[in-house]
Amino acid sequence: MLLFLILLPILGAAVAFLLSNGRPRKIVLAGTSFIHLIGVVSIWKFSPAAWFHGFLGMDVLGRLILTVVSILFAAVSFYLWGYLKEEEERSNRVFVTSLLLFLSAMTLVTMARHMGLLWIAIEATTLFSAPLINFTRSPQSVEAMWKYLLICSVGIAMALLGTLFLAVSAAGTGTVLLDVLLDHATLFSVPWLKLSVIFLFVGYGTKMGLAPMHTWLPDAHSEAPSPVSALLSGVLLNCAFLGILRVFQICAAAGQTAFAQDLLLVMGLLSLAVASIFVIGQTDYKRMFAYSSVENMGILAIGIGLGGVGLYGSLFHAVNNAFAKGMVFLVTGNLYRIYQSKKVNDVKGLLAGHPVTGIFLAMGFLAVTGIPPFGTFYSELMILNAAIRSGHFWVAFFYVLFLALIFIGIAGSVLKMLRGDTGEQAGGPQAKKEDIGSIIPILLLGLIVLMLGLYMPSFLDNALKGSSTLLGGG
Repeated sequence: MLLFLILLPILGAAVAFLLSNGRPRKIVLAGTSFIHLIGVVSIWKFSPAAWFHGFLGMDVLGRLILTVVSILFAAVSFYLWGYLKEEEERSNRVFVTSLLLFLSAMTLVTMARHMGLLWIAIEATTLFSAPLINFTRSPQSVEAMWKYLLICSVGIAMALLGTLFLAVSAAGTGTVLLDVLLDHATLFSVPWLKLSVIFLFVGYGTKMGLAPMHTWLPDAHSEAPSPVSALLSGVLLNCAFLGILRVFQICAAAGQTAFAQDLLLVMGLLSLAVASIFVIGQTDYKRMFAYSSVENMGILAIGIGLGGVGLYGSLFHAVNNAFAKGMVFLVTGNLYRIYQSKKVNDVKGLLAGHPVTGIFLAMGFLAVTGIPPFGTFYSELMILNAAIRSGHFWVAFFYVLFLALIFIGIAGSVLKMLRGDTGEQAGGPQAKKEDIGSIIPILLLGLIVLMLGLYMPSFLDNALKGSSTLLGGG
């Protein structure tokens, strides 16, 4: 099953590339994503065996992230059906092919049990997602794609150095297989291990969008098509987060948890500070939600850095944020179809003129800013609780302060778009109305993040507890 889930999108990508017509490619994309989702659901029932001498395997942490990846990818595939129909003047050959290869690379990230293979898989996600950013071929999207490639390449180069330092630290084991590293972590050279952790956190933190290496993220999210932004923010960042969690696992096994936690707390708080500065007064609504992604990646880092219940809260927040951010970026796709603009000031009277998209925007705003009853509220509250219970009162203070500033910044822009007259630009000659294909995926994602705030399924609770245990939690 593991190999099937990796090879299925590659096969779909090959078929999509060979097809000469755009419509069958959309069928291939949708079919592949839903078969992939069925396969992922099956591994919750039947645990797959490891492959290639332990290079590929599936623990509860990988299964959790893979499930989020597959659900969001399927929802975005459904949304793309209508989006690509409106972009028929552009060839979608490279776009659909890259999307499916991107899915395969993310699947490999969740299954990689070798630190070298993990690095290759995360690098592959960069290569296959870059063409997606440049779908419109505008000068701005070309610049955003190259900025994404250059900055992430620097980050991934640092992660490679970190992997090499990790191998030096674990020289006695003769391998960087994760399971072997965890079994012999107490024998590692501590100075080399700490050096590797610094490089790996900065490297994978760059891909995750943690400050100060986050600068690719606002440009890429702003210029990419909204469905691609949903994937970048909802699942790509989680794949990089998984890379950091694997490093944290090794630190916990080596007895160096405190060192890793201090680094993550600094990176997390810095990310919140940067997001709070740039989200206020932001004139581009896609960039605004991109900075919200920087904020939420900071929250994940802080939760892991605090430990205890913060581990559970951070993993729960990773799930919540994926669906909330996927939802809100798909809403921005509808906004652009209606107003043909990404400027906040160009969107007026949304609730009056387009109430469905207006309600979804309001829901998305409440979800990404952690307002009850959405699941993000409870995961953020767990992390605050972890800060107070562990005596990190200064972390709790700045955590609440930055979240409040970010809420105020986003609220000001969203309220401006929701209220007022519809204005002349809405309903203009190029404006598009919402259709069922642009509503169902948003509704599905919104209901998921709402449901997670009202009810915790036992399988998810067990997965979060099991993942926390892998990270050294009780």
